[in-house]
This record gives sequence, C-alpha cells and structure tokens, in this order.
Amino acid sequence: MQPISNIFSELSEGTKKVVITMHQKPDGDAMGSTLGLFHFLIQFNHSVTVISPTNWASFLDWMPGAKNVLDFEHNESDSNKLIEEADWIFCLDFNTLSRTKNMETALLNAKGTRILIDHHQQPQTEVFSFGVSDTTKSSTAEMVYDFICNAGYQDKLNDSIAQCLYAGVMTDTGSFRFPSTSYHVHLMVAELLKRGLNQSIIHQNLFDNFSENRLRFIGNTLLNRMEVFYEYNTALIAITQQDLYKYDIKTGDTEGLVNYPLSIEGIKMAAIIIDRGEERKCSFRSKGSFDVNSFARKYFNGGGHYNAAGGFSKDTLEKVIADFKIAIKENKNELSTYQF
Repeated sequence: MQPISNIFSELSEGTKKVVITMHQKPDGDAMGSTLGLFHFLIQFNHSVTVISPTNWASFLDWMPGAKNVLDFEHNESDSNKLIEEADWIFCLDFNTLSRTKNMETALLNAKGTRILIDHHQQPQTEVFSFGVSDTTKSSTAEMVYDFICNAGYQDKLNDSIAQCLYAGVMTDTGSFRFPSTSYHVHLMVAELLKRGLNQSIIHQNLFDNFSENRLRFIGNTLLNRMEVFYEYNTALIAITQQDLYKYDIKTGDTEGLVNYPLSIEGIKMAAIIIDRGEERKCSFRSKGSFDVNSFARKYFNGGGHYNAAGGFSKDTLEKVIADFKIAIKENKNELSTYQF
C-alpha cells in the first residue's frame, strides 16, 4: 500500500468516477467521514457516489448528502455497476473487506484503485493500492480532515464538510472524553468553529432525536439485563431478541449503550451482547490498560481499538454469555487491579 499522499496531485486532474464506502451498519464516524469526503471530492467535478453496505440509523439522516447514499442491500444492481465502473474506490472506517458484508466480492473484483483511510488495527494492506492507516487517530473523520488539509485544500472546507466531520469525530471520541481526543482534535474543531460551524444543532440531531420506546428500552436494559462482576471489575449487558421486538428497536437504537456501565466506579471493562437472530453481536469498551482489541480478537472473532472493539458469534446467546464469563475469568489478573 503506497502513501495516500501519492494521489494528492491527481485530485484536480480530470474527472473520475468515484465510489466511497464504509463498514456495514455505519455509525456516526463512518457516515460522517464518507459524506465529508464526498462533499470535498465533488468540488473537483468528480462523479462521486457514497454506498453503504447496509442500512443505517435514522438519526444520521440529517447529514448533508445522506439522502443520496445508496444502501447496497436495497440497490445491489446499481451499486455493483457503480463499483465496477469506478476509477477510485475510497474505503473509510474499515480496513478489511469482510467488514462490508455482501459488498466484499464486488470490492475485491473491482478494477478501480482501492484507497484506504482508517484508524483500526491490523489493516488488510494487500488489497489497497494507496492509503493511510493510523491507530493513534480519534476517528476516520479526523483523518479525512487531515487528508483535505495535507493535500493543500483547506480552503475547500465548506459547511457541509464541517458538519459531517464534526459529527464523526464527536461521536467516535464519546463527545471528546476518550483518550484518543488529542490536541489535534481540538485544533480541528476550533478551525471548523472559526469557519462558522453550529455545533449545538449537530448535538441535537444526534442525541435528541430518539423515540420514547428507546428510552424505555434503555431503562429496562439497565434494570434487568445488566450484570456486574465486581471481582473482575467488569459489567455485561445481554439483550434478547424478545427485547428488540418488544420495544421496536431500530438500527442505531443500541448505539452507545455499552458505555453506560463504565460510569460505575471501578468498572474497567463493559460489554454488550445483542441477539440479532442470525448472529450475536458483541461490543467491548474499557478504561485504562485493558486491551479489548486483543480480547475481542481472541474470544469473539473481532477487533478494533485498544479501548473499543467489537465481535460476533454464531452460538446461542446463552452460550456466548457463558463464553464471556469464562473469558473474563481467564483475564482476572488484568481486570482485577482496582481496589474498592
């Protein structure tokens, strides 16, 4: 994989057919970074399309350009044609093609140049011609900002780009409270604010835009579905399919729920296991020195960041819960360092 700087000179040379894509079930950073890049590239008169492998949370629909994003699962024929004809394929906020679910084959067989912008660990570098992979970055949105500035086009940071990138970096840093929130992140935000960004509206769109059902679902979850293992400084939330149906939970409604147990004094790791029917989806968060990336890779077919990772299992919910309890026992020495 060659440095992404090698394509800077080509940004303004001719017009290209461009596809920008992200991981399945995109979050705020995935959607924000791809749409931010979209609003940048169209200023060069390139033909640009953003394709999501799956649907996304409705609370992301406010983003400029979101209404034009293609859902691969519902527009497979059109999406495949665009991917096949693309000169450039930007892959954002994921670093292995398997993270795009049913799009993987189309991306792998594409004749266009695949370009990576991502901040997760262990990238599949052999499938990308150009790219940047930096695990120290807070978000892919921050990296898109760097891409624009390093290419010498800071003057093209318009309001649409600012809104999208701010949403991405703000959500992936937990509203700027995670350790990945470097001074560079604050400099970036300061620059966007200087250019007129109204950040309070973005917070409202992202966090004050849910259904009553979701609030009741969260209450039920914290009361009845959370188990705390003080001997391991760990908390687990396990959500059944019945809960999802009962509260009419939509894509994105469980976003951020894994972070709630971390507010308990002494809790070093929090996990959530959700029964999605076809598989059990797992998310892990940690504080301090416990590496949930390695934990997810070892036990749950996953990975991610040092303090934030995910995984999955095809086993039953009961089996995955049992496996999790075994796993935290095996990591007791690392997890049990806090003294109450």
